[in-house]
Amino acid sequence: MKFRLVPALLILVVMIVTAKLGFWQRDRALQKEALEAQITQFETASPQTVGATPIALKEIEFHRVRARGRFIPEQVVYLDNRPYNDQPGFYVVMPFKLADGGYVLVNRGWLPRNISERTEIAPYDTPTGDIEIEGVARADATRAYELGHGGSAAHQPIRQNLDVAAYAAETGLPLQPFVIQQLGDDGDKLVRDWPKPDNGVDRNYGYMFQWWGMGLAALAFGLYAARRAAKKEQPVDA
Repeated sequence: MKFRLVPALLILVVMIVTAKLGFWQRDRALQKEALEAQITQFETASPQTVGATPIALKEIEFHRVRARGRFIPEQVVYLDNRPYNDQPGFYVVMPFKLADGGYVLVNRGWLPRNISERTEIAPYDTPTGDIEIEGVARADATRAYELGHGGSAAHQPIRQNLDVAAYAAETGLPLQPFVIQQLGDDGDKLVRDWPKPDNGVDRNYGYMFQWWGMGLAALAFGLYAARRAAKKEQPVDA
C-alpha cells in the first residue's frame, strides 16, 4: 500500500495538532483539580485576619478570613441578575471599615428582587457598631454577563458587576484588593447559601477526548483513503 507524500503529511500535521490540543486540555483539567483541592484545604484551615495592611489577592484568594469593624450601609451596591433557586435577586455588597484602619468590600449575601418593581429593595438588617465577620476571600463578588459597561456605571446603587479597583477609585476608600464572601447566619434576612465555583473540569476533559477523537478520525480516514487508492492501482488481470 503506497502513501502519497502530501496527503500523508497533512494527516500527520492534523494528528500532531489535535494530540497537542488534547494534552493541553488535559493539563488545564489537572491544574483546575489541583486548585479545587487547594480551595478545599483553605476552607477548613484557621481563618486569617484581615487588617489595614494590604494583602495581595494571590496570597489570600479562596482563604478563609475574619475581619473586625463596621459596615458602611450608605455606600451599598446591589448586584443585579444573581438568581437563587431560579428566583431573581441581588447580591448585597457593602464596604466594611476595619477596626485598625483600611476597608474591605463584603458580599453580605443574596436578597430577592421585587418582580413588579426592580428598584424596590426588600428590607434587611445591617448591624451597627463594630462586629466580627468571617468569610472567604474572593477576587470579586461574582460576575454576570453584560454588554459594554451595561448596568455597572459608577455611582449607581444597582449594578451588574463591581470591580474592586474601580470602586476604590470611585469612592476614595483604601480597599483591600479582594471581596469577603461572608459566611454564617446572623438573622439579617440575607441568604448565604453560596454556590460552589464551577471550574469547568468536565468541559476540559470533554474537549480533550474530542481533540484526540479528531486525530484518530484523521488517521482512520488516511488509512482508508490509502487503501482505496492502492486497490485502484492494482493491475487488472487480462
